[in-house]
Amino acid sequence: MSNPFTRHPEALGESFGQHFGHAMGYSGRLFLASCAAFVHALLPFLFEKTASTMIKAMYADMTNRGATAQVEPASRIQSAA
Repeated sequence: MSNPFTRHPEALGESFGQHFGHAMGYSGRLFLASCAAFVHALLPFLFEKTASTMIKAMYADMTNRGATAQVEPASRIQSAA
């Protein structure tokens, strides 16, 4: 029986601790991108490209470290809900 805490990290070639660190890093970056998007919604002249730039950088980072499987288009995910 596989351990649910290590199955996914091991599939990526990481320990639980390494995976935890990566995931927490993404969590912090997403929080900052969210804050920038919130401020931009209120004051459109601020942070015009900050959130999208951060998300693109995170996607590139995830893709380069092999953390993404084949990604379904958002339209398919929404229509399945």
